[in-house]
Amino acid sequence: MSGERIEQLSGTAAASPRRRQNLNVHPVLEDPIQRLFNAMEPGTYVRPHRHARDLGWELMMAARGAFSILTFDDDGTVLERADLGAATGQSLAAEIPPFTWHAVVVTAPGTVMFEVKPGPYCPVSDKHFAAWAPEEGDPAAEHYVTWYGRARPGDRISRRRDD
Repeated sequence: MSGERIEQLSGTAAASPRRRQNLNVHPVLEDPIQRLFNAMEPGTYVRPHRHARDLGWELMMAARGAFSILTFDDDGTVLERADLGAATGQSLAAEIPPFTWHAVVVTAPGTVMFEVKPGPYCPVSDKHFAAWAPEEGDPAAEHYVTWYGRARPGDRISRRRDD
């Protein structure tokens, strides 16, 4: 993966309404090991979700920029926050166990994550989204992104805009 290709991917993400764009490294969705680069910009909303299967783990690595992974209990209370970054001295990668509610918040422009997880990819069953979080495109999603930026273990979001 060239630096030029990463720059192109990052530019596509910045121009996207979703503020992110992925690039699969694996040749087919049926591949038993999914490998992908995910370029993300601050403000992108990653709805809390989990991979509810025994092999539903994910490994996330900061290839460029910085992001945080939040894990939650079944009610939406933050259990852990892992701050990852590609700069010297920062944690570089974290693995999310199967059945774990999680979301990502991007903390630096031009962020690119490298992700590895078991396949094959099946869009219908890959993710279970948290009922306590808004869908992508819901006006409340912007509130969640802001809250993610300051959320710490023990915090729980409400759908009100003043918390």
